[in-house]
Amino acid sequence: MSTVALRWLHRNLFAGPFDAALSLVVIPILVWAAYAFAHWMLVEAHWEVVGGSLKVLMTGIYPSDQLWRAWFSVGTLCAMFGAGLGLSVRPGRAAVAAAASAAAVIAALISAVIDLTSGMLTAASTALGVAAWVGIHHSGLDQRVVLSGLLAGVLAIFVVLSPPGFEVWGGLLLSVVLTIAVSILTLPFGILLALGRQSRIASLRVISTAYIETMRSVPLILVVYWIWIIVPLLAPDTSVPSLLRGMAGYALFFAAYVAEYVRSGLQAVPKGQIEAARSLAMSTWTLNVDIVLPQALRVVVPPLVGQILDIFNGATLVFIIGLTDFLRAGQMILADPQNSGRTYEIYVFLFAVYLAIGGAITYASRRLEAHLARGTR
Repeated sequence: MSTVALRWLHRNLFAGPFDAALSLVVIPILVWAAYAFAHWMLVEAHWEVVGGSLKVLMTGIYPSDQLWRAWFSVGTLCAMFGAGLGLSVRPGRAAVAAAASAAAVIAALISAVIDLTSGMLTAASTALGVAAWVGIHHSGLDQRVVLSGLLAGVLAIFVVLSPPGFEVWGGLLLSVVLTIAVSILTLPFGILLALGRQSRIASLRVISTAYIETMRSVPLILVVYWIWIIVPLLAPDTSVPSLLRGMAGYALFFAAYVAEYVRSGLQAVPKGQIEAARSLAMSTWTLNVDIVLPQALRVVVPPLVGQILDIFNGATLVFIIGLTDFLRAGQMILADPQNSGRTYEIYVFLFAVYLAIGGAITYASRRLEAHLARGTR
């Protein structure tokens, strides 16, 4: 064992008597737990239940003959994620190689579990994401152009997926699309609420404050269910799909939290800059868009990303309005008597997917935060 490793062990695990005793107790327990889990995962677990139910887990009850639409959405989502990374993360050789290796392993597993076509489509979608990452980073495109392209990608996903009907959307695809759509909707609405709460117009300030405090005082499940019920009452002659009503409930709820995050960022902007802009006779719109909001949003990147994770994890509540999200799809599989004994396999797979997506979002947010911090030095 090298001197560096011994020094690290002494500094982090055996620095004092209490640290040494704690390490001698905890490390064997962790080793035993890791061995037991690895033995179960590689020897005892029956993963064929996941492979046989992967279509339900990924797309719910979406028609099998229309799955090309789902694959188009997967490719678009990968390209969007890669483009987002390209704005703030430099695609180094090691990072690209790691992404390509992970994609190759996932594609090989899908080819072995499902079929070769699905594995090839997975590899192509991931390659598209990596290409977008590298291409956007080296193209030098303006951020506004890229953001417009991301919005166009979301619109394209809705247009392509919608012909079979919103009610058949499900699985992981529904959870991801719901998260992206709600995140996009809540940002401008939350910014308007934050500006309204600090407005000099008393009525606008009171209305914005009342809305924010009301939404923050009730649970998400109540808002989603309330919007789902009240829309048909207000528009009885129109048929609004449950998915759109659910998205509206999520957007209305989380916009209040975005407003508070943005308000904290607005308060961090030096007042001297605002006074200087007003002394130059800048309009309120120019002041907010060009000076205040860019600095405020830079400050609140961490809570805004945490909000995206909250939306993704909270997507499980759509089951109350009859939709089948990723977690609900797993529960549907376990409801089959043939799969009732495979609880561990299904929930371990769900945990791994949630962890992977959450980790990817967190990694991207940290790199974005570091990129924005460099711009302030």
